[in-house]
Amino acid sequence: MKWYLHVLKNYATFQGRATRKEYWMFVLFNFIISCVLSAIEFMTEKPMFLLTIYVVAVFIPSLAVTARRLHDTGRSGWWQLISIIPVIGSIWLLILLCLGSESQVNRFNVPNKVA
Repeated sequence: MKWYLHVLKNYATFQGRATRKEYWMFVLFNFIISCVLSAIEFMTEKPMFLLTIYVVAVFIPSLAVTARRLHDTGRSGWWQLISIIPVIGSIWLLILLCLGSESQVNRFNVPNKVA
């Protein structure tokens, strides 16, 4: 949970680096919260109002942490746009997000300590 809150505290910080653990823990908590909200809305038979608000609220933090994750692999945050390409782009972005961190200083910041 601390990784999720850390990302939300840095919600619009596109500079720096994010470790794999920070990124994937944020993704995991996003998935869990989305599933819980969807289940609540399904059981109450209400339109997807809560889930929509949640998705809009975490949109910018998601972009920021993805950019920082790409920085950690030595790539620009603009690589997120590769996901526009159907199927292949999303697979390629997933591969980039799974790559290990650069251990040396890169153009984006000092290396993160791998936790």
